[in-house]
Amino acid sequence: MSVTHRFFVLFLCLKYKTGKYYDMIDVRAFYTAHIRGTPEMSLASMNWGMILGGFGLFMFGIKFMGDGLKAVAGDSLRDYIQKYTSNPVSGLVIGIILTIIMQSSSATSAISIGLVRAGLMTLDQAAGIILGATIGTTVTSFLISINIEKYAMFIVFAGTMLICFAKRRKFIYFGNVILGFGLIFFGMSGMGDSLAALKELPQFEAIAMRMSENPVLAMLTGVVLTAAVQSSAATIGVAQKLYQAGAITFSASLPFMFGANIGTTMTGILASIGGSIEGKRTAALHTTLNIISTMIGMVLLIPYSRFIQSIAGNLNPMMQIAVANIIFKTVTTLCFLPFVKQLVAFVCRIIPDAGEKHHRLELEGLDEDLTKILPSAAVQASEQAILRLIDVVRLNLVKTDEFLHKPGTSDDKDEFDKTEAMINRFDQQITEYLIKLNVQRHLTKKDRNDVRFQFDAIKNYERVGDLASNLIEFYQMVSEAGDKFTEHALGEIDAMYRQLVDMYDLSVEIFATRDEKMYEELLKMEHVLDEQEQAARQKHFERMSSGICTSPVAESVYSDILGTLERMGDHCCNVAKSAVTGSASDLSDDEVIA
Repeated sequence: MSVTHRFFVLFLCLKYKTGKYYDMIDVRAFYTAHIRGTPEMSLASMNWGMILGGFGLFMFGIKFMGDGLKAVAGDSLRDYIQKYTSNPVSGLVIGIILTIIMQSSSATSAISIGLVRAGLMTLDQAAGIILGATIGTTVTSFLISINIEKYAMFIVFAGTMLICFAKRRKFIYFGNVILGFGLIFFGMSGMGDSLAALKELPQFEAIAMRMSENPVLAMLTGVVLTAAVQSSAATIGVAQKLYQAGAITFSASLPFMFGANIGTTMTGILASIGGSIEGKRTAALHTTLNIISTMIGMVLLIPYSRFIQSIAGNLNPMMQIAVANIIFKTVTTLCFLPFVKQLVAFVCRIIPDAGEKHHRLELEGLDEDLTKILPSAAVQASEQAILRLIDVVRLNLVKTDEFLHKPGTSDDKDEFDKTEAMINRFDQQITEYLIKLNVQRHLTKKDRNDVRFQFDAIKNYERVGDLASNLIEFYQMVSEAGDKFTEHALGEIDAMYRQLVDMYDLSVEIFATRDEKMYEELLKMEHVLDEQEQAARQKHFERMSSGICTSPVAESVYSDILGTLERMGDHCCNVAKSAVTGSASDLSDDEVIA
């Protein structure tokens, strides 16, 4: 029978069976697919452009939506993290919310590590957030499993219109969220259609068979892929699409999902490199939790697979994976929650404290009830707390000089940042206490003046701490550029440091005693510091003119360093002036540290 006759017979058969007529193009396509057969699939015939492009859009959509959600949340996000993580349960809730916003458990873990490194959070608090991140990341796989791919371009259109035409910034951020959401599904759609052809490849069929027979291989594949793309949601999304296309079995997709649970810890491990002991412990805690949960999943693989099939077998394939992911991570997380302290202790034994100083110190004696019962005693309590803050500020001031000469490393910077975080915390606690004290009706005139003076003192000393942070940044810039200060420049800076530390100590004596003679001596010392700054600037210009200074970065920041040291001396004088004369500091705008 000729080809034409075959087409005609096929055409009649289709018409007879369905009662509908098809044009010749449809018949030719049907004939090619079902009678002649298709050529054998190969790697070269795969639509790799659509697979990689779709995956890229999917990854970009996750990031874009996460960035938009962070922008909508605003700067208060970090404040909420610090405020509502007092216990593992509240930390768990914050971890879930934060991961939904960030669209990445890896990013949530990295943030936790950063806060621990900065001394703003304990390891116990970070444990709650990390546990919450494990649950929060399941939201993405659930969203992916919702069959709204046909609406993806409409969602992209809506997001784009908001971005292009909205006037208010918040609406633009919402547009970013909507656009990212649409791109997730558009990328998944393009990638999924092309991934469906994988099941026709003899090579992939063999790999899929091996993964079904060897769950450990499937798990390792999930680990490697997640570590590479830095997103467990992306890896699970690929597994969902492969399972939906019939390219892998359900028993192979679960170990793939379990492996993603381990691979996602790579971001936290990278974030902890070169950091403090606490940061490394946080990363180790995240890794330990995920390895243990993955091992549990692998041991219970067969019964768990049957359980999911029994309760979700009638759902679409992608939703089956999402349900398995949600139940697995939620149950294991809740099982870990009562043992947070034991897990933290285990990690601390694995990574022992190599003599690191602890900075999670708290102010004592600031009893709120005391402000109502005996305000004068509360004034004395706040003064003792300020003296504690003063000691910590001096510690950081001395550290800046040590950082300059060592020169300082990233570990030294972490230690400095922890102390600076403690200064800011002390400042906030004392300020809130003084506000409560200041509104008491039974304050005497002397006590009210003392409260005003204490407000002024903590404002100035806290700014000394901020300026010390600026010095560390200057020194880091020089060190990272590979530059050095000349011996003459170092000598001039050291001379100003010695004068400044003496002034700082004298200002503390004046703070405690209100001694007028000491104040006069401090003013003389401040005059000497000003002269040192002017002389050092002049010599610096002479060295630049003569070509002695050959380090561009050191040359550019040298005058800033001199000015910063001089301003720190001014703040010491401000405290003494307020103590002796009773007048508040009159700080100009350029003295306000952001």
